[in-house]
Amino acid sequence: MAEYTLKEIIMQRKRIIAGNFKMNKTASEAVEYAKAFLPLVKGIDDVEIVLCPPSTCLQPMSVVLEGSAVGLGAQNLYWKDSGAFTGEISAPMLLDAGCGYVIIGHSERRAYFGETDQTVNEKVKAALGHGLTPIICVGEVLEERESGETEAVVDRQVRGGLAGLSSDQVASLVIAYEPVWAIGTGKTATPQMAQEVHHFIRGIVAADFGAEAAAAVRIQYGGSMKADNVAELISQPDIDGGLVGGACLTPDGFATLITNGRP
Repeated sequence: MAEYTLKEIIMQRKRIIAGNFKMNKTASEAVEYAKAFLPLVKGIDDVEIVLCPPSTCLQPMSVVLEGSAVGLGAQNLYWKDSGAFTGEISAPMLLDAGCGYVIIGHSERRAYFGETDQTVNEKVKAALGHGLTPIICVGEVLEERESGETEAVVDRQVRGGLAGLSSDQVASLVIAYEPVWAIGTGKTATPQMAQEVHHFIRGIVAADFGAEAAAAVRIQYGGSMKADNVAELISQPDIDGGLVGGACLTPDGFATLITNGRP
């Protein structure tokens, strides 16, 4: 990256909007979704679009998405390539299913399935080692926000998730700031609140990995982003896209959100 100025690196930072289906849709439903969705976003090349369905949907959905500009992502992975890990899925399996991205450390994984900063870091390294782009989720719960711990929590999670990576690796991945209190609650951080934390995250990256990595890394907002608030959120200087939950579950609704979030 050294041949570019910081301004040029920032200008090259392409917006990325990913839809996280969570535990919704069967394989056949996901295929029908993809078939309906692709015509709605055809020609959109100024936003990177990613769909993240359940693992049972990945391979059949990849067949529909093949040749399009829409990327496919998984919702989780294990850090070993193979072994006696019942119920888990590995990076090579995700690649074979057509994935280019993987969500790591989502707040629901942390809350319900024991994800820690250490396991997030192991998964990030596994994803990068196999050429997958990690979408690393960080964010505070309501009690932490109200007690003024947001920066301490986010600092710990970002530094824990990125530990041991190179500056080039950090520049290539995606971080999603998801205030947990705003996920599925209808509450949304104001654009100013979101921008403050995104700027804080970029500052951590700058301190640990250098100004060029900080200028290049893309940081998404992931807390009840919708078609009617995406433009204001994404217009903030440090918000580079969104990790969208409920608002991505219908093809037309998600396509409208993406259109509204274009530069």
